[in-house]
Amino acid sequence: METNRRKFIQQLGIASAGTIAFSMTSAPVFAHQKVKKMGIIGLDTSHSEMFTKDINEGSLKDRGYRVVAAYPHGSKDIPSALDMKPRIIDAVKKMGVEIVDSIDELLRQVDYILLESNDGRVHLEQAEKVIKARKPLFIDKPMAENLLNVQAIFVLADKYNVPVFSSSSLRYDKLVQEVKEGKIGKVLGADVYTPAEIEPNHIDQAWYMIHGVEMLFSVMGTGCQEVFRAFHPDFEQVVGIWEDGRIGSVRGIRKGAANIAGIAFGETGISPLGPFAGYGPLVAEILNFFDTGKVPVPAIETIEIFKFMEAAQRSSRTGEKIRLDTVS
Repeated sequence: METNRRKFIQQLGIASAGTIAFSMTSAPVFAHQKVKKMGIIGLDTSHSEMFTKDINEGSLKDRGYRVVAAYPHGSKDIPSALDMKPRIIDAVKKMGVEIVDSIDELLRQVDYILLESNDGRVHLEQAEKVIKARKPLFIDKPMAENLLNVQAIFVLADKYNVPVFSSSSLRYDKLVQEVKEGKIGKVLGADVYTPAEIEPNHIDQAWYMIHGVEMLFSVMGTGCQEVFRAFHPDFEQVVGIWEDGRIGSVRGIRKGAANIAGIAFGETGISPLGPFAGYGPLVAEILNFFDTGKVPVPAIETIEIFKFMEAAQRSSRTGEKIRLDTVS
């Protein structure tokens, strides 16, 4: 499934974490203005290279930001991440990025952080340093390996009044955004499919299937009430029933042809979703977030996504539908 994967480069009382605003300028960037310095944590994923390329050399190079430094270490034991790290280090160095020896050193040099470590298990520890330093923070998928640590990150963000958000690039697919903005009226249901490689230290859907789950929630919104998962080693289907009766599903693919896409059913039309077309729209949204301090994906929604995936995990063990209000 690694070959396929590489083809695609209980609500907390913390809703304020989803709406925190920093007083940062969103004015146009002119030559005389100071470069806004960004740092990356984790060079064990291709995302680090692609995001840096978009910001330093690509279509977003005139936004006034530059990735200037990176702390390379993330996963300690995931083979694909460890194998990838030397190449990514070399690639970002060629784009002018300094490699530093610690997160503390990185935080002294930059004002904005992309937490890109491939392994969700290290995200809480790494994010805590950034949050306590009061630096705005984007956390790449998966935000953490499980619901408990996702909640812990948001509690820290709320305590220190720091804006934090996490997102898959598929959330900002052009068709997903059009549907979200009302292209087909109210979305009555959606079916999504995605590669679904499993990493045993993460919730099954969190490692890669989260791309499809994020697409689903982007068009359906929050309010999922219960989840059922049909599981096979080669594929799976996770079905969510929303509190108003709407139904959304995600098919996970571990054998055969794979892609990330889907279809949404609305009051006034039916629209395709996807397929994956690049990281640029997500990176642009991250820069908007750094410009304004306004979180584009509320904490409540990210927490519900992880409850959805935790409920799916429990469903495969019990063979029954699991209510999200029993998941904490």
